[in-house]
Amino acid sequence: MTLDASMALVDGPWEHRFVAANGARFHVAELGEGPTVLLLHGFPQFWWAWRHQMEALAEAGYRACAMDLRGYGASDKPPRGYDTVTSTTDVASVLRSLGASRATVVGHGWGGWIAWSMPTYQPTVTRAIASLSMPHPLVLRRASLRDPKQLRANAYLAGLQRPFVPERQMTVHGGYVQRLLREWASPNGIWPSPLEARFYSDAMALPFVAHSAAEYYRWVVRSQVRPDGWRYAARMKTPITVPVLQLHGRDDGAVVAASAGGSGEFCDGPFERHLLPDVGHFLPEEAPDAVNRQLLDWLGRVTS
Repeated sequence: MTLDASMALVDGPWEHRFVAANGARFHVAELGEGPTVLLLHGFPQFWWAWRHQMEALAEAGYRACAMDLRGYGASDKPPRGYDTVTSTTDVASVLRSLGASRATVVGHGWGGWIAWSMPTYQPTVTRAIASLSMPHPLVLRRASLRDPKQLRANAYLAGLQRPFVPERQMTVHGGYVQRLLREWASPNGIWPSPLEARFYSDAMALPFVAHSAAEYYRWVVRSQVRPDGWRYAARMKTPITVPVLQLHGRDDGAVVAASAGGSGEFCDGPFERHLLPDVGHFLPEEAPDAVNRQLLDWLGRVTS
């Protein structure tokens, strides 16, 4: 069976839109009316990971917009532009194309990394941020150098630095993606279902998606010894003044919970952090009800 990007246009109560932003075309699923909440997915997924939150947000009076990041799902897959600074420009440009002057940016995993970067790089459009399964980038960087458990969890990053091999692994048979989904999820839960695991592995097998996904991680590793990475790290020391919510699963297999603390030291504004028991890396899907409660409670206080 030949896969194409139309598989990302999953039917539901949402509307699918394509917007031009930062020199590319981005796919956005949109539901509801009210203050805009932009949802950024992580690896190895696409916008559909936020389906449970979109309905809850819309029912609570928010405009939920879940975008496919550059290179994923039904968004364009150009050969370049997978550094974090470009990602923040993508997000800000998508918001402007959606007609939103300011928004709350909520990210999971790599999307959380981008969300953390928004107040520094795109302050004019960033009202507040929430990060799921991802501490402040400098906290993760520090843990990756000092914490043996996080070093072991980062083993997949080394594999993604190889040319061509990761792309083949992510596009053949779906085993690589399905293994990561299961290893990073909580061993105490039942997620992912076989259907969900297959859906995400098929989405990663879309033309050019695997390469795009690997390029994000190639930049984050290789930039550590390059001037662009040094500049990013220096800029990210800027105190964050907008409200911040951080949620993390105690059983996270990608970013271990012990490595996820300490983000508050970079926040001068309101900061909340909550650890969720018996939940792994994929919070929006492993614990949708708990995430919705925390997110809506926080939003009610920071957007009122």
